[in-house]
Amino acid sequence: MISSAVAVSRRFWTCQHPQASHTGLALFSSSSAALRSRSRNEKKALDVPRDKWNYNTNTFDENPSKEYASFKYVDANVLEKGTEPPRGVKMLARDFIEDSLYNPHYGYFPKQATIFDTKDTRFDYTSLRDSAEFQEEVGRRYAAYGADKHHGPGRQLWHTPTELFKPWYGRAIAQCLVSEYLLKYFPYEDFIIYEIGAGNGTLAMDILDYLRKEYPEVYDRTRYKIIEISGNLVKLQIQKLCKVHPCVDVQHRSVFHWKRREPAPCFFVAMEVIDNFAHDVVRYDLNTMQPYQGEVVIDNDGDFDMIYSSVTDPLISSFLEMRTNLGHPPSINKVLRDSQTLRKIYTSLPFAPNLSREEYIPTRLLSLLKTLRNYFPRHRLLLSDFSSLPDTIKGVNAPVVQTRFRNVTVPCSTLLVKQGYFDIFFPTNFEHLRDMYEHVLSQPQPIAQPNHDPLIPTRSTPLTSTTTPLSIGSDFFSSYHPSNRRRPLDGVSSASGLPVGERKSSVFTHSEFLETYADLSKTRLRNGENPMLDFYKNVKFLF
Repeated sequence: MISSAVAVSRRFWTCQHPQASHTGLALFSSSSAALRSRSRNEKKALDVPRDKWNYNTNTFDENPSKEYASFKYVDANVLEKGTEPPRGVKMLARDFIEDSLYNPHYGYFPKQATIFDTKDTRFDYTSLRDSAEFQEEVGRRYAAYGADKHHGPGRQLWHTPTELFKPWYGRAIAQCLVSEYLLKYFPYEDFIIYEIGAGNGTLAMDILDYLRKEYPEVYDRTRYKIIEISGNLVKLQIQKLCKVHPCVDVQHRSVFHWKRREPAPCFFVAMEVIDNFAHDVVRYDLNTMQPYQGEVVIDNDGDFDMIYSSVTDPLISSFLEMRTNLGHPPSINKVLRDSQTLRKIYTSLPFAPNLSREEYIPTRLLSLLKTLRNYFPRHRLLLSDFSSLPDTIKGVNAPVVQTRFRNVTVPCSTLLVKQGYFDIFFPTNFEHLRDMYEHVLSQPQPIAQPNHDPLIPTRSTPLTSTTTPLSIGSDFFSSYHPSNRRRPLDGVSSASGLPVGERKSSVFTHSEFLETYADLSKTRLRNGENPMLDFYKNVKFLF
């Protein structure tokens, strides 16, 4: 029989850069002292081949340490209250990632990360010879932040296309949003924009500056709402934006804790945000094809293990069920997946693994999509992020785990690293995301709880019907429904008074999106190259 949890991954790891060794060892081990002082059980484990569990011919016959069973099960919400990284606990992989990145006391973003900011200066693209000279100029701006002067983790500095190509990148985003608003809602509805993870506030500033200059009538009806988890960035955004643009409202909270329904049409913007959304880890028993959820164990010395147990988490179960419904198969060779006989032969071979490869599934992204369905029923989503990444750790859809050490970016080979010192970011399969998004939006709206606001409060506008039978009679004249449009929302009609479903979202490459909405003449170099088009080729848009 399969045990309730199986240890399959140990805490030994290496970093891929030579400068990370020796003096930097404490960065990549949860406790350097713990490496010198191990328990008796750990010393015995050192006599066992390190990959014993990964290559055990008797499926799942190794029980995890009895010590682990006594550890308290926690999640990221509980860990928010702690001022130090926890010990003697276990948690889902997504809670470990979320705690590492966002814990307000020691998390990477609140305490370590610095967003590259060109302040009030811009790159003079027309004076730069080519992309090489542009990159040299970017390097000089980076150097202005100064060198790391200690042996610990360096300044965690990273940049976004919004900062590199301001204001032209932000203006392209603004043009995309305002074009859709003018086409569908002006002048009957306000122009409501929600942005999550607004960083330095640069994108919001560029969008609002552009609207005020080019579309003053739209600007007068604009309400810009930022949902920001970082307290430091909330202060920066308020200071930077609110005096210049009084239409800005900054909400200090996680989008996953959002409970307020927005009944009006709105635009929801997420730029370079979902790559840092926490993922869960699943692996499959190659004999039974049963999925197992990954759990991070932190022992009393502060060292890490990854163990696996039968899937009990509702969010993981929901994702796996949705994936089955969408026809997205698990990341197992199709021949093995379809033949139980071949799987038995394969797992009986010497040194054959008893579990499939680690697969990182975007469970927090699924949470966001459900939040949009439940609390922003009339939204339009504009989302952009990485579609692929180099230097990822092992596994399917695996993240990059990296830090800066002595002014050098150091990629690591494991997820199990000291909390708060490492950026952990994932690629996104945009075609799968589009399918997930449309599937979630097609599900019935949840029934409003007695203590909550109704899903769509009564509000009279030319584009909202006060009656609800429209959805019942949406097929009165024809049973045909276009495959590229969603089903109409109950009680929401078009300007003609008939129910019309929203157009479904599409996936665009970075260059396709910018060629549609950006003024590319502003970022063209002297030799004709255009870094705003040529850079970020591993980025896509969903709109």
